[in-house]
Amino acid sequence: MALEKAKAYLAERGYLDRVQEFEVSSATVELAAKAVGTEPGRIAKSLTFLVEDKAVMILAAGDVRIDNSKFKKYFHTKAKMLDREQVEEMIGHAVGGVCPFGINPRVDVYLDESLKKYDVVYPACGSDNSSVRLSISELEELSGCKAWIDISKISAK
Repeated sequence: MALEKAKAYLAERGYLDRVQEFEVSSATVELAAKAVGTEPGRIAKSLTFLVEDKAVMILAAGDVRIDNSKFKKYFHTKAKMLDREQVEEMIGHAVGGVCPFGINPRVDVYLDESLKKYDVVYPACGSDNSSVRLSISELEELSGCKAWIDISKISAK
């Protein structure tokens, strides 16, 4: 259902031809990078948090983590990720396919500065085996992002 909502959202805006569906899972950054055939950083992962009583989605490069002190400074609260059930209920997509396309109303979407180092990125498209190829400016436009923010740090592997 979420895949169809995301695809309908993108179709209305002329981007349906950018959607990719895979025979394999793309539910994690590593699996998505393998399915797409790109580096993990180009996977625009969707991270969802509860800020006061509202769901917030942050898209960040796949090779970074949230910096808790930067998050707290920006949002004035401790980073509290939504649990699996909350994600589906509050965002409208299940974990593994969360994206900013065709989501529930009142979800604020932010883009992390870590994405700006790439010309093209691949967010999910509503299912655990899909993505959509977008330029950074297309992602900014289609996500309806509230702001660009800097709340990430390089992931220590």
